[in-house]
Amino acid sequence: MEIAHHVKTVELLSIDSMQVYRGMDIGTAKASSQEQAEVRHHLIDLVDPHETFTLVDFQEAHASARKGIDQRNGVPLLVGGTGLYVRGVVDGLTPPPRFPEIAEELEADPETELLHRRLADLDPIGASRMENNNRRRIIRALEVTLGTGRPFSSFGPGLNSYPQVPYRILGIEIERSELDERIERRYRDQMEAGFLDEVRGLAEIELSVTASQALGYKELLAHIRGQTSLDEALQLAIQRTKRFARRQQRWFKRDPRVEWVPRSQLTSVINEISSQL
Repeated sequence: MEIAHHVKTVELLSIDSMQVYRGMDIGTAKASSQEQAEVRHHLIDLVDPHETFTLVDFQEAHASARKGIDQRNGVPLLVGGTGLYVRGVVDGLTPPPRFPEIAEELEADPETELLHRRLADLDPIGASRMENNNRRRIIRALEVTLGTGRPFSSFGPGLNSYPQVPYRILGIEIERSELDERIERRYRDQMEAGFLDEVRGLAEIELSVTASQALGYKELLAHIRGQTSLDEALQLAIQRTKRFARRQQRWFKRDPRVEWVPRSQLTSVINEISSQL
């Protein structure tokens, strides 16, 4: 928002796989109504939580938003951290095909660890890149491997290639202890802002596979359904979010195009960028 306040023609594009869902506002830390009134935001509130929304859908929505920004002579500022969506937008990566019938059959198997072992037999490289309890990724990898006859990992060479692009990509360097503290504080603030009530409003909806995995929502839904206490749900959400943040950092650290800026120097970098726009 600081850059946007310095440069009036800036428009923000949220590169976040969860902010696309309507009604999932507090837990995904969407920009407030006031912030959206001050600066034009894109790629939020695109679909309802029960609807499937893929990387290809996101790429199409991004292309449409960028067209409008270009027509207004605006300056696009991409913000957020869904790694695959960032690569999909910046590098134009496209995902492997989907095989719904295979995916449905795999979903019927409750043993996630056994599914991971099955993937390890078919695609040891792919299996080694994901945790054995990451059910959504394991099923997706098996779906592609079984449907195409090719290892899921063979579709990913593009992820290891970092071509030059007409973007300046910045990452904020932050100490792990500070990041952990910010995650814990964010959950406290979200609960005070009504996060639990927001999740209650979603409890009767059959969420899409992606939406149902949203950080914090999954754990609070389990509490609402009587499966955990509220304290247990919050601790699980905090732990899961910290693990996600670590993976997110590792993902972007692999990209040599990212300029890492210490948080203490962020203001000076923002001023530098603003002066160039």
